[in-house]
Order: sequence, then structure tokens, then C-alpha cells
Amino acid sequence: MVKIIWTQRSLTDLKSIAEYISQDSIKYASLTIERLINVTQYIENNPRIGRMVPEMGRKDKFREIIHGHYRLIYKISSSQTAHILTVHHSSKRLRQTSLRGFAKNI
Repeated sequence: MVKIIWTQRSLTDLKSIAEYISQDSIKYASLTIERLINVTQYIENNPRIGRMVPEMGRKDKFREIIHGHYRLIYKISSSQTAHILTVHHSSKRLRQTSLRGFAKNI
């Protein structure tokens, strides 16, 4: 079982998602955030469950789980730790350099 660590960027992403969705429905915003957080249970039990992030090529440490319209992107930092780097809306373009920037200090 690995420890999940949410980066500041990923927490900011969750907050932004909640604020955006809550403009239409506070209930749905809360449900969406709860489900995104619960996805990390899969990572805790099997960190390689997510697919490799296509934008990163064959770099095995960067993985993602797609949930609804969101890509929960994480980096396996060690056999004991996985850092959630960002929660990214799938309609937006994700650049490889952005991911490197998210993971720079990890």
C-alpha cells in the first residue's frame, strides 16, 4: 500500500473544479470532488493501475486515471509514495512541459 500525497497544484485544481461546478450545482460539485478523491484508493492499493500519460511518452513513473471528464495525473515517487500532480479536465490540452513543472520538486 502506498501513501498518497496531494501536491499544492492538485489541491488548487480540486478547488477550481468545485467552484466551477458549484455555479450550477453545489450538490454535484461536492459529489464530483468526493469521487475524484476516492479514485486515489485504487492508486493506494495498486500504484501502477493507471495508464502511462501519453504526453510523457514511455516514462513509467507518470500515470493517470481517467474519471468522468477529468484526468487524475500522478507520479510514482517510490515504492511507498505516489504524488497526485494535477487533476486536469480532458477537454484542455496537456503539455509535457507542464507535467515536468508539476513534478519538478518531487
